[in-house]
Amino acid sequence: MTSDGDLDEITDLLDDPYARDILAKASSEPMSAKMLSERCDASLPTIYRRIERLQEHDLLTDQQRFDPDGHHYKTYEARLEQVTINLEDGTYSVEITRTEREAADRFSDLVEDLK
Repeated sequence: MTSDGDLDEITDLLDDPYARDILAKASSEPMSAKMLSERCDASLPTIYRRIERLQEHDLLTDQQRFDPDGHHYKTYEARLEQVTINLEDGTYSVEITRTEREAADRFSDLVEDLK
């Protein structure tokens, strides 16, 4: 369950068409910000602002990728699986179900934190 502040922030975020589109696209496969920009028909700054907000609520995760030429970039993957809004005794509550993270992702986060 989330607090009332989180409820407002998350409903505002999910009301945003770009945020919903990013989650939908990133739920099928991990994508770079550039790929999301192309597939969501949005500018890179718009994509990065929504990515930041989605990550603040742990609805999107990133992973560092390396090109054969030595460059690196991040890919983003949706963690949102389900949102349930309940109304009980005059009070709304929201329950968010997130996808489980792979052990490799958790290990990568650990290594990143050690740097």
